[in-house]
Amino acid sequence: MSQTNYGHIGNRTAAYAVAEMLKHAEPILVLQKFGMNKTIPTNRTDTIKFRRPVPLGPSTTPLTEGVTPTSQRMSYEDVTVTLEQYGNVIEITDKVDDVSEDPVLKDAAMLSGEQAASTVEKVLYGELIGGTNVYYANGSSRNAVNEKISLGLQRKITRSLKAQKAAKITRILSGSVHYNTRPVEAAYIAFSHTDLESDIRGMAGFIPVAEYGNRQPLCPEEIGSVEDVRYILSPELAAFENAGSSTLNGMISSGGTNTDVYPVIYVGKESYGCTVLKGKSALEPTVINPNTPSKSDPLGQRGFVGWKTWFAGVRLNETWMMRAEVAVTANPA
Repeated sequence: MSQTNYGHIGNRTAAYAVAEMLKHAEPILVLQKFGMNKTIPTNRTDTIKFRRPVPLGPSTTPLTEGVTPTSQRMSYEDVTVTLEQYGNVIEITDKVDDVSEDPVLKDAAMLSGEQAASTVEKVLYGELIGGTNVYYANGSSRNAVNEKISLGLQRKITRSLKAQKAAKITRILSGSVHYNTRPVEAAYIAFSHTDLESDIRGMAGFIPVAEYGNRQPLCPEEIGSVEDVRYILSPELAAFENAGSSTLNGMISSGGTNTDVYPVIYVGKESYGCTVLKGKSALEPTVINPNTPSKSDPLGQRGFVGWKTWFAGVRLNETWMMRAEVAVTANPA
């Protein structure tokens, strides 16, 4: 069987494979929906530029009759980031292909899509939790944290975001495999691990998604809102295990000696940017069928399903992004 750029599949089949991979990737991708998005460039350099206009300051000088005011020039701020390539392969033996009753190649494509999504989500999460603005549920450092999230802590963070003129998010990436956006009701967004769900639901003023009425959920991972913050939870957004206080205070501890500390990332509009796992060029699949003899595999005993992609994520405005570090109740009522 002749090979193409995608191994033993042609361009049409590759396009279908990408669509299938992205379909399984979509439920895992949470963070990319809310940043400043760029599609992955093809046949260009390995850098990508995020560009936005610099806001104009107030013009407080009264106009003079008949005199045109001095004109201003617009300026733009550029943030350039280097793309990195990620990927992996799944090996399939000829025996599995010959005798297995499972749809092995289809399942391999599904797992590849999920792995690609988990990979870029983890990379972007690693970038976001490196932000410089942090608030602790209690104490003044991570190793003191042993209290859960609270309305008071949230209000400190939103007050800071508003003081820095962080705009609320009004558009997000759609939930399809294609690249497009949709308008949403203005709000700040908070991301964290699913372990926080019970504590967030217990916050004063919490409104669950089921009681939104005419307001539409941002994505399936949204659990509800507190004042002007909407909470999005994902199991991909891991805690700092055993990094908190040695006084457990009834909080989760993976090691039993110190509390686990959970980041809660609060963001405003365009506080971070990333390339998106959307569209036909987002992933490049590869399929090498088993039972295909080659110089490196004379008996054709091995086949492979693989994927690769380019990705970059970057914090664009530190003052429009805040991180709370909290503990989580071990046995919620």
